[in-house]
Parts: sequence; C-alpha cells; structure tokens
Amino acid sequence: MKAAFWHGIKDIRVKEMNVPVAKDGEVLIEVKWCGICGSDLHEYSAGPITIPVGEPHPLTGDKAPLILGHEFAGTVVELSKGATNVKVGDRVAIEPILYCGACEPCKQGLYNLCKLRGFHGIVGNGGGFAQYTAIQSRMVHKIPDEMSFEEGATIEPAAVAVQAVKKSQIKIGDTCIVFGAGPIGLIIIQAAKAAGAVSVIAVEVSESRIGKATEAGADHVINPSKEQVLSAIMEITDGKGADICYEVSGAESAFIQAINAVKPSGEVMIVSLWEKPISINLNQLVLKECKINSSVGYSHIFPEVIALISSGQINTKSLITAMQLTQLCHLFDPPLP
Repeated sequence: MKAAFWHGIKDIRVKEMNVPVAKDGEVLIEVKWCGICGSDLHEYSAGPITIPVGEPHPLTGDKAPLILGHEFAGTVVELSKGATNVKVGDRVAIEPILYCGACEPCKQGLYNLCKLRGFHGIVGNGGGFAQYTAIQSRMVHKIPDEMSFEEGATIEPAAVAVQAVKKSQIKIGDTCIVFGAGPIGLIIIQAAKAAGAVSVIAVEVSESRIGKATEAGADHVINPSKEQVLSAIMEITDGKGADICYEVSGAESAFIQAINAVKPSGEVMIVSLWEKPISINLNQLVLKECKINSSVGYSHIFPEVIALISSGQINTKSLITAMQLTQLCHLFDPPLP
C-alpha cells in the first residue's frame, strides 16, 4: 500500500509499504477519506512540534519518519482477538487520541490530558494518510449509513470544536467572537449558536473563509486587513465587548485582540496550538479580571458529535473539498514524489 511519511520540515514522502497487521484489540481500517489538520500543516512547515524525533514515543515506540493523518473515516476490513465493538464492513470514524489509562488524568476520565498523550497519525502506529491502518478498537465509532465518509472525516475536528465550546462558560444570550475561521473555527461558530449564543462575530483575513464564516452562521465578520478589529467589535457590541472569545488562529495578534475585545470578567478560550511562544502584557488580564481557559482534544464526546452532525445541528459538508489522499501532493512545495 501507499502511505505519506513525515521525514522533516517540508519533507513528506509517499512510500510503498506492507499492509499493517491488526494486533490483539485492534481492527484494520481501509481509509476512505482523511482530512488535513492544521497540526499536519504546522508539522510540515515548522515541525517537529509533537512528532517524536530522536527518542521514540512512550506509547507507540515509534519515531520519525512517521505516517501523518488523524482526521479520517473508513471501513472495518479485519478484526483481531478482543475487538468486539464493531464488525467487518462497519463504516466508522476514528477517535485518534492515544492515552496510557494509568496516569491520574486518565483515571479521572480526562484521557485528553494523559501525561503520555499522543495521536494516531502523529506519534506513530500508522495514520490516515495511508490506504490501510490498524488501530485500537476503542478508537473506532460507527457512523450512520446516511453519513458520508467525507463527513465522517470531519468528526474529529468537530469534536475539538464542540469540546471547546462545552468547556467554556458560554450561556444563553451570550455574544461570542471566534478568531480564525478555519475548519475548527467554523464549527465553533455553529456549536456556539447551538449552545445559546445570540450573536457570533468572526474575525478572519481570508476572503474565502469569510464567506464560509457567514455560511456557518456568523452574524458579523471582521476582516483585520480592512477594518480596525477592536473598534469594529465595540461598535457591534455597543461598547460592551464579548462574553467569550475563542482563539482558533494561533496568531499572537489575534490573541491580543481577543484579550482586548472580551468584556470585564469575560473569558478567552484558547483552542489553537502554537508554533512559537508569544508575549503579552499580563496587566491586560489582571485589570479586567479576564479569564483565560484552554481546551485540547476531546474526551467522551464522539457519540455526541456524531449525533450533532447526523441531525444537522452542525453542518460540516461545506468544509469539505474534493481533496483525496492521491491529491495530497498538491499541498506541498516542493511537490511530493
């Protein structure tokens, strides 16, 4: 089979390899559709960020070069001993988070905070940028027959967005700002509306994403290249600021804007991963008692997210392009071999 391996910064190679064998407790998945996460792009352009290099990852025993891809759906083609929650032929989405199950966060059910946390498709054990991958059966969730594999591949990023909204202090009637209208930001817009936000403002510089933000339900969209962000926000909110700002861009300027735009005692929820440290004036937080919160990954939420997408409460279809694994090379410069 073919698989796309990360070797280093701007070095992705498609190679031939043997189809993996499912070990006890694992299932073999034929990958039907895999999304390209922002973290994949960060690893490509500025990695290694979480990819293990030099020392193998403690959960997988693997180190670079590694197969990428963790937002995917496919079909179960083989079961091993101990894999009893699915059957051959089932259509499934993958919850790719890896965890030890023994540390204190894991014992509390917070496996997204596992001290050894990793992701299938980032730290080893295979990945979605391959024709087949073997994964633990606990990571497999059946999807409805009416849900496409393309939608199935969006469940993972949707889980990130829904968890961030659920973890925030959002309540009915709130005004929210989403900084960054990439795929996760677009789903946060929808999840915030579903959670009771009366107004959602999106801040985005990309013209194509601005259109998507409106389509996703944003009531206002601010383009920082054309407007003064804080002035526009204060005009929209009658000078009050936002109850909650979701930072999904990973840009220092956006984070500073979020702090300035949130109302006194409001909350800034950080969802982004960052390529490098940033600098802030902590007095901006202290003097308005701004709450800083963060959300990473997800736990115990995939069935809920599948139901939200299946019912139409969250629409991920508009996020899907015609990209397939065989077209992955067009994303990279220089092109993949």
